[in-house]
Amino acid sequence: MAASHMLFCFWVLLLFMNNAAGETRHYKFNVEYHNVTRLCHTRTVLTVNRKFPGPRLVAREGDRVIVKVVNHIANNVTIHWHGVRQLTTGWSDGPSYITQCPIQTNQSYIYNFTITGQRGTLWWHAHISWLRVSIYGPIIILPKRNESYPFAKPDKEVTIMFGEWFNSDPEAIISQALQTGAGPNVSDAFTINGYPGPLYNCSSKDTYKLKVKPGKTYLLRLINAALNDELFFSIANHTVTVVEGDAVYTKPFVTDKLVITPGQTTNVLLKTKPEFPNANFLMAARPYFTGQGTFDNSTTVGILEYEHPSHHNHKSSKNLTIIQPVLPPINATGFVANFTGKFRSLGNAKYPANVPKTVDKKFFFTVGLGTNPCPKNTTCQGPNNSSKFAASVNNVSFQLPTIAILQAHYFGQNGVYTTDFPTQPLIPFNYTGTAPNNTNVMNGTRSVVLPFNTSVELVMQDTSILGAESHPLHLHGYNFFIVGQGFGNYDPNKDPLKFNLVDPMERNTAGVPAGGWIAIRFFADNPGAWFMHCHLDVHTSWGLRMAWIVLDGPGPNQKLQPPPSDLPQC
Repeated sequence: MAASHMLFCFWVLLLFMNNAAGETRHYKFNVEYHNVTRLCHTRTVLTVNRKFPGPRLVAREGDRVIVKVVNHIANNVTIHWHGVRQLTTGWSDGPSYITQCPIQTNQSYIYNFTITGQRGTLWWHAHISWLRVSIYGPIIILPKRNESYPFAKPDKEVTIMFGEWFNSDPEAIISQALQTGAGPNVSDAFTINGYPGPLYNCSSKDTYKLKVKPGKTYLLRLINAALNDELFFSIANHTVTVVEGDAVYTKPFVTDKLVITPGQTTNVLLKTKPEFPNANFLMAARPYFTGQGTFDNSTTVGILEYEHPSHHNHKSSKNLTIIQPVLPPINATGFVANFTGKFRSLGNAKYPANVPKTVDKKFFFTVGLGTNPCPKNTTCQGPNNSSKFAASVNNVSFQLPTIAILQAHYFGQNGVYTTDFPTQPLIPFNYTGTAPNNTNVMNGTRSVVLPFNTSVELVMQDTSILGAESHPLHLHGYNFFIVGQGFGNYDPNKDPLKFNLVDPMERNTAGVPAGGWIAIRFFADNPGAWFMHCHLDVHTSWGLRMAWIVLDGPGPNQKLQPPPSDLPQC
């Protein structure tokens, strides 16, 4: 009896330890060519496991995830696990030439990381050039076993990924644009789960349909994987309750339309109508844009289709009324500011908002567009046909090195990057007023070094150079708290008085408002080299990016782990 009791206790302990430690989940991602037809154009698309969008990666909070990525294509490739903290595992973060050299043709690399203290919707994507246009998929992190959501359990969960479709090869598009200095050609369609929908030519059969039952609650995991566009989204005649952003629970709020920047995720609860409504409802997404260039001014739609009750003498769904949603105007900056201002962390005992109340280091970064002069004896197609488009942070347009910054940092290699990134603009100007005459940027591979656990406040200020524009900034390796935002030039005396240090939203990607500023805070508690960049890939390509180097801390779990043996070489 005693022996069996001891055995039972042992199994209970083992079960408890497994629950606490999490499982190990193995995935294999084959990066390979796959022919896809959209809008009557068939193109060889770069995919993972010949899926477009790519496969789901599902794990629980606390799980270890091991993904073997094998490159079967001619392009170099890396995969970024967008929003995963990567605590001490920076080698698995994925941005090319920042944390690793890319995986070359016929080579492989094993990404190995643990999901610590995170649950919700994130996503993965290629992180080199514009390859993420088709190499992307969802990451679904379920709560630990026996843990529940801080809202009523939905009847069903559905992932909705927004993307962009190009009829021609996106790599050729950005390559040509960087050569000529012009703005790149824009996409031919937006997509919902890979489908453009019926508003485009030759596309009615390629429409995403979400079939629902009356009187149910659906958790929609919305992910903006579009390359260069922030998107408005709405479901006709329905409201949704926002419950999470970037895998952080929010104080719930109800809305009938939302905006989501590339890189962001938003979880919403959709309560369907109590009775069969005798109609179909369009779900539509189209861009939010305030800049001066061209953009894809089109709309992707899917269909929310109610299941007919079996006893219902129903019309065929083809004859049902189709109801369309009303989306905000293209340049509805006021709506965007109002909507993003509604996000608040839960900020309770179980899900606290650990925002830094005091700050060790303050930074002020301008973000925006600029120019590079045209090389001698060439013609350029950028601004005034005499320069090339560029983009910068504090007027530094970041050049990617030829070996990874994290390697150079770890092994003490000199000459790869410098540590003199300006903490504020070298020449202050009226950032949102009339632009200066000289719009040329500086070029360099410059970084900021932070001692471990520094509390950081960063204000990012949009500029009006070549047009005020919203810039969704993504910080790798961290979540940050959005303590303030506003329009015009940031006022360091007055604006901090209005900062929210009680329940600010915590995210990994946030839009710097068009013609405005955003203030964020975070603790630099994750050693490594961490990329920060605009998630509009055209701006990233032009140089709107920089790197933070966070030094090791004193404790054993506060040090960057040694590099894995299969780390790709440049």
